[in-house]
Amino acid sequence: MTEKKADLNKTLYELTTEYPELIDILFGLGFAGVKNPQMRETHGKLMTVKTGCGHLGLDLGQVSEILRSKGFTVTE
Repeated sequence: MTEKKADLNKTLYELTTEYPELIDILFGLGFAGVKNPQMRETHGKLMTVKTGCGHLGLDLGQVSEILRSKGFTVTE
C-alpha cells in the first residue's frame, strides 16, 4: 500500500487532484467549496489547508489529527 502524504503547504487543488478522497474529508471539515470543481480549479489553486483553516476558524492541529485518522501522513 502506498503511503498517503498530505502536505498542508500544498494547495487544495494539488492535494485533491492527488487524493480525490480528500474532497469528501475536507468538505466534512467545513471546506464547503472543495466539492465544486470550478472552485477547486480557481480558489483551490491559491489556498492551502493551512490558509483555509485560518479563513474558516478551524484548528489546524485538529484537522491534521483527522487526516491522520483517515490514513494520511501529515506534513505541516
